Amino acid sequence: MEFTEYRTRLAAYAVIVREVAQQQEILLSWFNGETPGWTMPGGGVDFEESCEQAVVREVREETGYDVEVGALVGVDSPFTHHDPRSGRPFKSVRVVYEARIIGGELGTLEVGGTTDRAEWVPLAALDAAGPRTNLVDAALEAWRRR
Repeated sequence: MEFTEYRTRLAAYAVIVREVAQQQEILLSWFNGETPGWTMPGGGVDFEESCEQAVVREVREETGYDVEVGALVGVDSPFTHHDPRSGRPFKSVRVVYEARIIGGELGTLEVGGTTDRAEWVPLAALDAAGPRTNLVDAALEAWRRR
């Protein structure tokens, strides 16, 4: 299938890990969509934005933090399906970067969006933190390999 025959959603996300009291914590956002759960801060890249600009904007909206975008962690295309809204096939493309907090404070600024809150979750307690999207696991796996 040619690229003109399907719809693509380009999204950019951040892996933000900090060390606190000799344990690593990851910053996650709570996705309140069709299948709620923890996800990486980030989201759709607007037409006029670069992926890096989208990460900065999305992390600010979803977590309250200002970030500096670092190295590319990975790119994946986890799924394709038929989009019932458009009647066209759909492909998801996710770009994940490392990022570091340079300002702001924890608190969701997004109004009416797909995330309700953000939290620091200890990596050792990730399984007990509740449901999570496959993006969390894919991003962490790529981040650990870097």
